[in-house]
Amino acid sequence: MTELVATTPGLFPLPDWAKSDLSDLKGHQKEDLVDGDEADAVRDAYATARGEVVDAQVDAGLDRVVDGQLRWDDMLAHPLTVHDDVETRGIVRYYDNNNFYREPVVSEELDFSGDVADELDATAALTDEPVQAVLPGPYSLADLATDEYYEDDREFLAAISEFLAGEADAFPDVETLYLLEPSLVENAPDDDVADDLASAVTTVADAVDAAVVVQPYWGALDEKTHAHLLDADVDAIGYDFVANHEDNLYNINEYGTTDDVSLGLVDGQNTLVEDPEVVRDRVDWVHEQAVSADFDTTYVTTNTELFYLPYAKYEAKLDVLGEAVSLAEVEA
Repeated sequence: MTELVATTPGLFPLPDWAKSDLSDLKGHQKEDLVDGDEADAVRDAYATARGEVVDAQVDAGLDRVVDGQLRWDDMLAHPLTVHDDVETRGIVRYYDNNNFYREPVVSEELDFSGDVADELDATAALTDEPVQAVLPGPYSLADLATDEYYEDDREFLAAISEFLAGEADAFPDVETLYLLEPSLVENAPDDDVADDLASAVTTVADAVDAAVVVQPYWGALDEKTHAHLLDADVDAIGYDFVANHEDNLYNINEYGTTDDVSLGLVDGQNTLVEDPEVVRDRVDWVHEQAVSADFDTTYVTTNTELFYLPYAKYEAKLDVLGEAVSLAEVEA
């Protein structure tokens, strides 16, 4: 029987008070503030907000607690935009939606930063629950960045993967690491780098003593990309069953998948709050339809990051995930 784990891919919205306070602080002190070098008042506000999102996850009964990535103004590009040796330039649209990030331009050799490890240290100090780390996957981070140093797509992907591995190696003890890979769907790797995808992902995964989940979203992987990703040494691959259940189910049944699986079954962008019993039924449906798979662990999660949602809706989505898994466990 599969173990069900309620979790999220992180990247939460700020609490309403924090949005207002941080906007005022950064507006008044803009000349002194950049990500990674906040004034004390800004750091204190983020620390308080971190405590709130940790408490919300624990109260919802989630099995994994994430930092929330509240400082990630540049979303998945964050680990590069706060790097001392990476230049940030103009505003770029975040895939095909109304969110934006500062373009990170890599013009020197990437070295260790430690920014995400510091966040996880702070989170681990707030809870006794299992902690889950979140990073952009190496392909997505390379896709969102601009390379002016390595000047070769394969070399750049390898450098990004080594950079992320160095960051992950500094993490405190974590139970799970989610690597978020929307670019695998939105801008699938071409033949120049596709063969290097598994190696890049494995490089990051090998840096942690934790279960590693690769979570693509905003649709389904094409067959070639799915096949390459299956060659990576990870514990679970994720599938966005909100955006495209047919093609994701086809990939699982036609080509197989990992022993564990991550199912994006709650909409991370839509403010409509699902019924926990409906989500429980979706878990059962995937298990019944995935005729070629017998999963050891099933991570039940939202299909995307949650920063798109108003804060109250984000909290409600956490409650849905926790209750859906609790219902399934009771009925089992």
